Amino acid sequence: MTLPKTSAAVLALAGAVLVSALGSSTIAQTAPDEGERGPRLAEMFAAIDADQDGKVTQEELAANRTAMFTAADSNGDGSLDADELAARQLARFNEQLKDRTARMIERMDNNGDGSLSPDEMGEGPMENRFARIDTDNDGAISEAEAEAAADRFAEHRGKRKHGMRDGWFN
Repeated sequence: MTLPKTSAAVLALAGAVLVSALGSSTIAQTAPDEGERGPRLAEMFAAIDADQDGKVTQEELAANRTAMFTAADSNGDGSLDADELAARQLARFNEQLKDRTARMIERMDNNGDGSLSPDEMGEGPMENRFARIDTDNDGAISEAEAEAAADRFAEHRGKRKHGMRDGWFN
């Protein structure tokens, strides 16, 4: 079967994203907690390992890419348009978000009622960082202070290394 050039490019891109996801703890839309990487990697590996022999072959990778492409090609025309790509990314994000929020509730739900009260939620990141952002100590954050804090954060992120640490599965 010969794929149109666009389809082949999208399949190649999907393969690259998959390999990148296997090797990295980050996906564009989310920055998973360190403890989330293992279970997600195990799920991805199991989904690709079609014969469940504990190994992933080139054939299994190709079959998985084809299945992902076919699932995303909602109109069945053999190519993915922007709406189909966006729908697939949104679906993946929603799957990850459901898992994350379930873990958040499990971790923070002190009374076991399955939901979070304001007391269980605690302070947010802004409240925790307020004093550091309020550099003139006037009890308020000005627009200039907020912009300076954003610049410091961006500078800090630029200095950190992202991606693999010691290898593919770390």
